[in-house]
Amino acid sequence: MASKKYSFLAGVFCLMASYGFSQTTTTGSGYDASDSSIIPSRSMPQHTEFMNGTYNFPAKPRNQWEVGVKGGLFTISGDVTSVPSHGVGAHIRKAFGYLFSARLNYMQGIGKGLNYNRSFNYHNNIAYADRYREGVDPVFYNYRTTMHDLSLEGIVTLNNIRFHKAKTGFNIYALGGFGGMIYKAKVNAVNDQDNAANVFGPNYATGFAGIQGGVYKDRKATKDDLKELLDDTYETEAETHGNRRPTLRGNTFRPVAHIGAGVQFKINNRINLALEDRFSIAKDDLLDGQRWAEQVNGQPVLTRDYDTYNHLTLGLNFNLGAKGTEPLWWMNPLDYAYSEIRNPRLMRLPKPVLPDTDGDGITDQFDQEQTPAGVPVDSHGVSRDTDGDGVPDARDKELITPTNCQPVDADGVGKCPCPEGCAAAVDSSAAGACAASLGALPSVTFSGNTSVALSADARSMLASVAARLRNNPDCRIVVTGYCASSKSEQQRSWDRVNAVINYLVEREGISADRMFFNYGQEGGDCNTVDLRAATGDEQGQTTVPAPHPNLRRGK
Repeated sequence: MASKKYSFLAGVFCLMASYGFSQTTTTGSGYDASDSSIIPSRSMPQHTEFMNGTYNFPAKPRNQWEVGVKGGLFTISGDVTSVPSHGVGAHIRKAFGYLFSARLNYMQGIGKGLNYNRSFNYHNNIAYADRYREGVDPVFYNYRTTMHDLSLEGIVTLNNIRFHKAKTGFNIYALGGFGGMIYKAKVNAVNDQDNAANVFGPNYATGFAGIQGGVYKDRKATKDDLKELLDDTYETEAETHGNRRPTLRGNTFRPVAHIGAGVQFKINNRINLALEDRFSIAKDDLLDGQRWAEQVNGQPVLTRDYDTYNHLTLGLNFNLGAKGTEPLWWMNPLDYAYSEIRNPRLMRLPKPVLPDTDGDGITDQFDQEQTPAGVPVDSHGVSRDTDGDGVPDARDKELITPTNCQPVDADGVGKCPCPEGCAAAVDSSAAGACAASLGALPSVTFSGNTSVALSADARSMLASVAARLRNNPDCRIVVTGYCASSKSEQQRSWDRVNAVINYLVEREGISADRMFFNYGQEGGDCNTVDLRAATGDEQGQTTVPAPHPNLRRGK
């Protein structure tokens, strides 16, 4: 019957484990700190303060209880050699933090023992003294002890705080606790004379007398003889403490202390397997029914080596509770902090303050120049100099000075050179009138090898030129580009002059007949196109074919 019972329990364990593996598990080891549904009512004030940003720590969530069943080896360490036997148990466990939890644990064990050497000095052992002749008849000490213990244990989790991993599939723990246990030890004294006669014949009807254990036979032969002789009835009560120890229903009661360790293996968020070893100390020398050593100098000796017992079990544990996280010993308390640092959701971040000492709209970390108030600056915080004459716009009295009129004075005003023969010109001529009316015209600067793209500043300057031309419909301008030392330079100069004229024609509506096309000249900046008023009798071409069309650039 016993084997059938244990086979049934093993089948149930396997069935429940397979059920656990088939369930869907949730990912991650943390929980949503803002979820109020998992916060117990007593912790809601803290949760409210945390969500309002007035308290830094989230409230501890409600977590599930663990219940478990277990079974395994039960052994007693005493004066009689123990024989491995079995024990079963159950527990209920609750976490009080990520590291500490408490467990109410019940265990029932049946311990057995058997010496394979004969003993003759059993005068003080009541189980044998009234059945055999001390010093004449041998006995083999044996026992079967049924034990129940109930204890409250504290458990410390050793590996759930992890700095480099969110979760783990196993949990290592250590335990310690106190409780109470009751036990009853019995002895198989072989008082069945018929059984002894059947095994060894009528000459050995005194029980153990026919077994020569430890003297004439090896241990295996002795073990086989004892197995044949002993009927496993354990009909004789072993020595007890009598009225000197409290009893419960005929069982001796003793306080007991436990220490142990174990490891749990997670199947899913609801089920886990646990392998545990628990060592128990009861300060009692009769757990195995024997406390007397062999005689010394003719006197029996009372031993003081207290018996202990041990449970080595494999258990199946279940997490119970619909509203709450899994037990805290499975969770990493750093998970929330690491997740919030990596991807802030509840963290209250202060509004960034970007200093701008000079108030020019460019923050100090990008500002390359501390400028006075009101000075226009570029995207780097540097004073703007539209015409590139070295005088900032804030002090430049001639905002746009042509390149050929530079260098300029301290006020940014340039001095244009007098064209050849200008001394003979008459100030009242049309040339002098247009030059005076149009004023100094700006230069358009191109960057790098660009030929077509006009910058925003260039378009702004050309818009100003177009306005002057509209106000002076009788005036013409000369558009001049420079450099012609190579075919590519000639074509680039042509492209840039053409880009300026096309912009004035297509975007500003100025007639192409009012602009002289002049490219590939010497004495100027290769990246600059100059504009000036044409003289009254000045002649030029308004359209010029590209010198090298195959070298034209599209930008």
